[in-house]
Amino acid sequence: MAFNRKQRLRDNIEAIRTAFLLDREQRTPTARERLLLERYCGFGGLKNILNPARELTDAVHWAKSDLELFAPTVELHRLLRENTKDETEYKRNMDAMKQSVLTAFYTPPEITGTIADVLHEHGIRPDRVLEPSAGVGAFVDAVLENRPDADIMAFEKDLMTGKILKHLHPGQKVRVQGFEKIEKPFMNHFDLAVSNIPFGDVAVFDPDFSGSKDPARLSAARTIHNYFFLKSLDAVREGGIVAFITSQGVLDAPTNAPIREYMMNHANLVGVARLPNNLFTDNAGTEVGSDLIILQKNSGKNGELYYNEKLFVQTEQTPIGTSVNGYVWSIGSLSHTDLIRSTDPYGKPAYKLLHCGDIAQLAEDLREHLKIELQQLDRKLYERHRLHPTKEGSTAAEVQPAPKTEKVSPSVIAPVSVIEPVKGVEKPQAQPIGEKPEIEPRQPNHSSAVQLTLLDLWGMPIEEPVKKKKAAKKESKPKPMPSTPKPQVKVTPPVEAAKPVNGNKEEKPENAEKPNAPDDIYATLDWETNPPINGFYETMMSLTAERRKALRLEAERHRQEQLKKMGIKDTLNPAFAPSSDNMDKKPEQTEEIKQPETLAEVVPTSETVATSLFPELETEKPKEEVMDLSPRPFNGLLEPHHRDGSMVLDASRNLGYLKDLTPYGATFQPLDLRGYQKEKAMLYISLRDAYERLYSHETENHTEHKPQRGYLNTYYDEFVMRYGNLNARQNVKLVMMDAGGRDILSLERAEDGKFVKADIFDRPVSFSVESRVNAGSPEEALSASLNKFGTVNLGYMREITDTTEEELLGALKGRIFYNPLVTGYEIKDRFIAGNVIEKAERIEGWMEDNPESERMPEVKQAWEALKEAEPQRIAFEDLDFNFGERWIPTGVYAAYMSHLFDTDVKIAYSASMDEFSVACGYRTMKITDEFLVKGYYRNYDGMHLLKHALHNTCPDMMKSIGKDENGNDIKVRDSEGIQLANAKIDEIRNGFSEWLEEQSPQFKERLVTMYNRKFNCFVRPKYDGSHQTFPDLNLKGLASRGIKSVYPSQ
Repeated sequence: MAFNRKQRLRDNIEAIRTAFLLDREQRTPTARERLLLERYCGFGGLKNILNPARELTDAVHWAKSDLELFAPTVELHRLLRENTKDETEYKRNMDAMKQSVLTAFYTPPEITGTIADVLHEHGIRPDRVLEPSAGVGAFVDAVLENRPDADIMAFEKDLMTGKILKHLHPGQKVRVQGFEKIEKPFMNHFDLAVSNIPFGDVAVFDPDFSGSKDPARLSAARTIHNYFFLKSLDAVREGGIVAFITSQGVLDAPTNAPIREYMMNHANLVGVARLPNNLFTDNAGTEVGSDLIILQKNSGKNGELYYNEKLFVQTEQTPIGTSVNGYVWSIGSLSHTDLIRSTDPYGKPAYKLLHCGDIAQLAEDLREHLKIELQQLDRKLYERHRLHPTKEGSTAAEVQPAPKTEKVSPSVIAPVSVIEPVKGVEKPQAQPIGEKPEIEPRQPNHSSAVQLTLLDLWGMPIEEPVKKKKAAKKESKPKPMPSTPKPQVKVTPPVEAAKPVNGNKEEKPENAEKPNAPDDIYATLDWETNPPINGFYETMMSLTAERRKALRLEAERHRQEQLKKMGIKDTLNPAFAPSSDNMDKKPEQTEEIKQPETLAEVVPTSETVATSLFPELETEKPKEEVMDLSPRPFNGLLEPHHRDGSMVLDASRNLGYLKDLTPYGATFQPLDLRGYQKEKAMLYISLRDAYERLYSHETENHTEHKPQRGYLNTYYDEFVMRYGNLNARQNVKLVMMDAGGRDILSLERAEDGKFVKADIFDRPVSFSVESRVNAGSPEEALSASLNKFGTVNLGYMREITDTTEEELLGALKGRIFYNPLVTGYEIKDRFIAGNVIEKAERIEGWMEDNPESERMPEVKQAWEALKEAEPQRIAFEDLDFNFGERWIPTGVYAAYMSHLFDTDVKIAYSASMDEFSVACGYRTMKITDEFLVKGYYRNYDGMHLLKHALHNTCPDMMKSIGKDENGNDIKVRDSEGIQLANAKIDEIRNGFSEWLEEQSPQFKERLVTMYNRKFNCFVRPKYDGSHQTFPDLNLKGLASRGIKSVYPSQ
């Protein structure tokens, strides 16, 4: 079927209308709507959209052959304008359509189906498919027909085509952006890359290519078709297939030899098919040569190429002087294809391939050709590196199953605002002391957090905990405990040996008193009625890190003094190694305090306190679990501000950072931070997320988000209270570990040597916050309106002055004018500015069309102000007319030259080329003799010199001064001829002013009016800026940079 431009344009309009409807209603297309969307064929070959079509008057710029498309094109513009939110989005869509005119040639579905079927028949059954230039998804449909469960990622840069593609394939990964945006996790990922890629000398910005040291990759970034091949080879995994339809330049251009050599060094050649030039005739109405190239990635090649691969790199010379790929020349063309000698689009000799049958016959011929070519496919290579299929929506990081993560016991008490409490954990029950198992030595816990025990706060040597007896009982026979008995130490002399323990009871004098430690913060508490367990945690959590550290130092000092008085070694010294000689001795052998080693068994060190403040209540030591630091898919919530390197918490509250971030997921890399550092990092993440959410919401919606601002202040205050300022030296390193850390550091600013909160903690910074203004006069109200809205807003001015509109207009008469062209008031500085002559004429036309308008007095006043502001008219005598000026009509020049040459001379001017063209009815003696300049190689008559006079140029005349050794002329400039030509040209140019002086007054008046209306019509605006305010503008800071005062244009 022949290409029908009008029908194709109509199909495109209906498809676009359907896509906008689906966007508004947020639903999937019905069967009928899907048919309308599938008829979209792009704008390749529809060059009419390049013509202006915003108004009906634009039809004068259209060629007669395109006028039948003018009405649909106007409808297309109206459709886009009605369904885009602003002019910027409308222009972006139109620009994308215009750019696709030369490249958007969609492949017939019969061809895409044949390619997919042949690959499927030869064992290419991909799980992951890449379509880097999808169009409306012809290849996507073909792949899904053979592989319905395939996970397809389709790129489409054209905005409208991408919108339609999304509606046609809602279940696939459709990305409306350029192929160069593909992320690194998708490299070496896909089983198959198949597409009809764009072509042309269009550069692509990709740092991996433009910054590469490989000449082939560097060169590929300059041409889009070469880039698509090399980038797709990066994207497919080992053994993966790249099957692209592309222009013949990839294979035939001798300059592309490095690109083809790169392909053969990194991939195996599977097959090539030279497609006929009339492949796209029915869909796009154009004839263009194209090739189907199929490669199989093989990065392990040793650099030696097979014979066919060498032919693929080389080019041959044809009888007509063109280049053709050596491999294409060897395999020939498809069946039923004729080779015709013709020309390329640039008029150069070229061969053209035309298929004699219809599209179905062409698809069948292609199928037979590919069956032969795909015998070179390495099936074992394809299967050897095949990845296991993943669920829909998985990323490259989800290829391997995520290992199970064991829960790690926290080494510090988590802050309430950051770490959620563990639910369902029962409170441990106290057990008799006698039933407690022996405490084993713990591994050191290198946590930077300050750990305290209750006894540390008391500042006492540690005694054997005993159960307080209620009344004295008869002493029973001692019963040995399973472990070494723990002596009791008393600080009051004389020192007595500890009595043996009987069960869970102990004999103790009732009147024994223990002196209070100097830093005993619980000395005033009644332990009988208020034991430590009641309120101890509340007291501990109210202590700051600095206070806890001070108490610990005081306790240590007091402990050292007590040890010195009693003459006991410091068993808390890490260098002290307790002996194991007496571990199995009976309790009777330890009555005297002569073995400090036994103290080491009961003294809870900082390591033992890390998991429990009351070790005597523990029944079993928890096993230290090893954290799994292996990367795994991130199972938390991805937010818009997340990027590679962002610190996050996964669903199990494990700390780590993101890498390989894509729109479909990311990889979570755990961090081995524990205790104090982990607590700090978790609070930082809460602070960062609160800031990002607040700023994003207020930027997008221009409304204040008070609750989120409250969260930001809460997290910041808590962070500063616990760890100090964000910019403090101990915190900067942690903050900079996060990808957005530099932004978070800007939440503080330095004032007077201290860090204070930035403005965002108090008010929005992405938009201006409204504040109540009370104006004392109409002038102040006008300034406030201009400062806030940039225009005269009478409603706002009435609110802030409590006056009527009539009173405001009367007070501001002469300062504001009613402009009927914009249907509103404008200040004098803006209204009386620009082309005042044209503006006055347009307002005068409005007055003629609306004689009964109630605004007529105001409009007339504005018109009179414009007339008074018109610049003083310049007379004919004050003007200097130059021959060849573009503003003077060409008819004036033609009349002058007809008078000078005594013949009818015609002159035309092309504004787009900025060039004059001249012609005459017949050549007179003045043209052929009087204004003739003879040169060595050619003569220049009057018409040639006229054209140079109009352009104010001079002919470049050459002459010969002899012969060189090869018999060629030695050329130099003919200075005499050039001088004579300049004299003739000056005679033509200077005579123009004299000729104008001889014309009638009416002619001169028309010329003067034309000049004044075109050039002497502008009034420069004079803004004083008195209505503008600049909050927090530092004028002294400007002075330090050389700006001493604000000048008028500011």
